[in-house]
Amino acid sequence: MTPAEIGRLGEWAVSYYLEALGYQILDRNFRIRGGEIDLIATINQDLCFVEVKTRDLMSVESGAEAVDRRKQRLLIRAAYAYCEKRNIPEEDWYIRYDIAEVTVYHTRLIDINYIENAFDETDFQDRIF
Repeated sequence: MTPAEIGRLGEWAVSYYLEALGYQILDRNFRIRGGEIDLIATINQDLCFVEVKTRDLMSVESGAEAVDRRKQRLLIRAAYAYCEKRNIPEEDWYIRYDIAEVTVYHTRLIDINYIENAFDETDFQDRIF
């Protein structure tokens, strides 16, 4: 499998995982110039922007470690663009940025580690745009 195919496998696995927990998947692979959000989901009043990182079992770097400050800034910017494009009033939702770490071995799913509120906007203040 190519890296892109492995990434898609991880995204689909996380989609099923979240749906089993009661989340509703609103969108997949929302793109703006310079950024992409893998999954957008809701549960209760939480609007969740999910970055999925699929790694091989022998990978040195975890999925969460791969979501550095630059990537976080791009995800936040894309989340704002999503809310604007879909006319979603931000004050109606608790916005969350989650990371799903998916571990695979060859093409076999090994584990999903789902991290709610993995990061937030407070560290960036006015430096997002």
